[in-house]
Amino acid sequence: MLVAARAVQGIGASMLSPVALAIVVAAMPDPRERARAIGVWASVFGLSMAAGPVTGGALIAAFGWRAVFWFNVPVVVLALVLVALFVPESRGERARRLDLPGQALLTVLLCLTVGLLIEGPRIGWSSPAALIGYALTAAAVAGFVLVERGRDEPLMDLGLFRRPPFVTAVAGATAVFVALNVTLLLSTLYLQHGRGWTPLASGAATLPMALGATLCAPWSGVLVGRIGPRRPLLLAGGFITAGGLCLVGLDGGTGVPLILLAFLLIGIGFGFANAPLTNTAVGGLPPSRAGVAGAITSTSRQVGVAVGIAVAGGLVAGADPAGLAAAARPGWCVVSACGLFLLVVARTAGTRR
Repeated sequence: MLVAARAVQGIGASMLSPVALAIVVAAMPDPRERARAIGVWASVFGLSMAAGPVTGGALIAAFGWRAVFWFNVPVVVLALVLVALFVPESRGERARRLDLPGQALLTVLLCLTVGLLIEGPRIGWSSPAALIGYALTAAAVAGFVLVERGRDEPLMDLGLFRRPPFVTAVAGATAVFVALNVTLLLSTLYLQHGRGWTPLASGAATLPMALGATLCAPWSGVLVGRIGPRRPLLLAGGFITAGGLCLVGLDGGTGVPLILLAFLLIGIGFGFANAPLTNTAVGGLPPSRAGVAGAITSTSRQVGVAVGIAVAGGLVAGADPAGLAAAARPGWCVVSACGLFLLVVARTAGTRR
């Protein structure tokens, strides 16, 4: 029941980011203003990072874990009222039909990928079950590409992937959210189970990360509008790499100031990354295709979320509280690798405003 309810929540959540991005693009036709608006829009991720863990920890401490789900009800009601009052209606030039075969194949592909990442450490990466999973994943990829190429109105416009800036933006967005979710899950497990912190204290420890993301996202949007995406992406990659490297030697006695510093650096990198990646993905596209590009970018973020959680969970599965820190060390290497990948993305992003 819990997993099914979360899937229903995911269906709703999947509609939010591309629609919000399409509204921003439609309301801000000037590229420089749009870059700044995307920076402000991206700062909402930082605000959610601040509010989510702390609020969740407080609710769990006061009322139990079920309160985390009940809390969604007034938030959603308020959002519906605000949308009805303030959000202007906008739509594409023509309606698009649902691509049910494409949706089914993409769902199968993502489930297989995440399932393999979660179960790989347990079943063995070269076990018969894993080999069957690899074959099914390859078949799902081939089937998805064939189906999408043969449809007049595909779920995913594969033609967008002929634009190198779009491809690098999508890959970069995936890497950023892999790093973010590896950080959030590993830090939560380490602080609560490895060091015995309460959920509220563990949530409060993420505040430096949220602060860095919230403050730097609007600044990043301004920089993208003035000088282009390369320098903000270089800053993002550098800060995320540095934050991950701070924790590669994590153990049970690592000082709290170093942990908080690492969270701050990762948050700053996250804040600098969103605006240039999103602006690069939708830049140069007509407004009618911005929603599609935004949806693909949003999907890449959700893939990063799923992969990040799967990687982090797979690393610490079965570890006892005393061994959590050591089990988590490869995860911090993954975070640093994602930051280094952003440096590569920055080199291909160019300096066009």
